[in-house]
Amino acid sequence: MNYIWDLLVRAGQAGLDKRHIRFIPARVYSPYMELSLQEINAGAGQHELEVEVNPYYRFYNIFGEMLDINLSEDSEFRHELFDILVHFLAELDLMQGMNKREYYIRFVLRDLESGTFGERVKERMRLFTREEQEWIAGAILRMYDTGEPLHLLKSMVGQVFRHSTIYVNSEEKDEMLFYIGQKCTETGRMKLETLMELFLPVRYRTEVYWDCHIGIIDAEETMIVDRIALY
Repeated sequence: MNYIWDLLVRAGQAGLDKRHIRFIPARVYSPYMELSLQEINAGAGQHELEVEVNPYYRFYNIFGEMLDINLSEDSEFRHELFDILVHFLAELDLMQGMNKREYYIRFVLRDLESGTFGERVKERMRLFTREEQEWIAGAILRMYDTGEPLHLLKSMVGQVFRHSTIYVNSEEKDEMLFYIGQKCTETGRMKLETLMELFLPVRYRTEVYWDCHIGIIDAEETMIVDRIALY
């Protein structure tokens, strides 16, 4: 890891809010590296991560005069300004690597977090990991493009609940049966309800089976005594 944009990506994956990252000019640094970071595995529990940056690796024109060693006045102000500017530059780095669809995903994420899809969805989006939130935003975009919410609901439930299976009955009645493949928890239940709220067509009736599968003749793994759910 060498660039400030890479740090923001890795910090997000580790659960560290980028607002808790503080950039400071490196005291000792390699001329061939931008970051002087000792450890990126600072998890979400760490309140702030202080990162030393070689300001001359790519940004000499910006910081050359501001960080001149002969300047001794307003040191605190210059370091605060340095932190703000490096955060801004890191965001520019990130945006330069994004395509049009990734921009749209960011807009959908912003709408989800601001309550555009409802207050209940807004509150429950916090239960999903950042990666899962991006999957959901991408699926919402595809739903607008294709108008196929059922396929997207099955895909999203499969990604969030890895051992799940979904059965759709559209011939006799509009019905979906969800086998989740894990014990029911409050968090899991709210996640599933959120996915249904975003992607399930109103006309569909649903049944949810958590850790016991409905019995299916000739499918031995579903016909275990005391492990069969009734349909």
